[in-house]
Formats: sequence, C-alpha cells, structure tokens
Amino acid sequence: MEFRDDQAIYLQIADLFCENILLEKWHPGDRIPSVRETAVNMEVNPNTVMRTFNYLQEKSIIFNKRGIGYFVSEDGLQKTKALKKEDFITQELPRFFKAMNLLNLTIEDVTTYYEKYKHEDQ
Repeated sequence: MEFRDDQAIYLQIADLFCENILLEKWHPGDRIPSVRETAVNMEVNPNTVMRTFNYLQEKSIIFNKRGIGYFVSEDGLQKTKALKKEDFITQELPRFFKAMNLLNLTIEDVTTYYEKYKHEDQ
C-alpha cells in the first residue's frame, strides 16, 4: 500500500479496512487479519496497526475476542457506512464545493459527469 502524506497512516489503514467491509469482502462475524499479519503485509509498525484496530473498535466496526482475534461487528457494515458518510460530508464535500466554485462548475455539470461515471463503472 502506498501511503499518502496528507493523512495519518493508521487512518489510511482504517480506510482500507472500511473499504473491505463496504465492498463486502469482509462480512459481519468474519475474522480480520491480525495486528502482526497486517503490520507485516503493510510494512508498518505493529503499534500503528494497533492504533487502527483501537480506532475501529471505538467506532464499533470491529470487536476483539480475547485470545482469538478481531472480527467485523454484526452491524459493522452499517457503522462503516455511517462513519464514511460523515467523513465524506465533513471532509470531502467542502473541498469538492470549493473546486466547483473555482472552476465555475454547476450541479448540472456534475450530474452529467456523474451519469457518465456510473455507466463506465458498470
């Protein structure tokens, strides 16, 4: 994974985990890779991964079965959607609206591009 400089590494790992849940690669009750396994695969310090796991636990997206590992919560998909939606609204949309304003793009322009995107994505 290529890490960006504009966001803490533990949050970038959390984003990847959330993406796996949103894409339904990981389902409620699924065991997720361990701290050690994730640290090795991503070539980061295990403390960074532990920070990711703690963050996702605080958000009730994953939970720990002591001595067994970490698992996706039963309502992990819903919690992930809510978290990512809130992040999008508070972080991405303001940047997007600023760019729209600077480029004199209208909602109609964006709608046209979005419709093209949806058809290409299928």
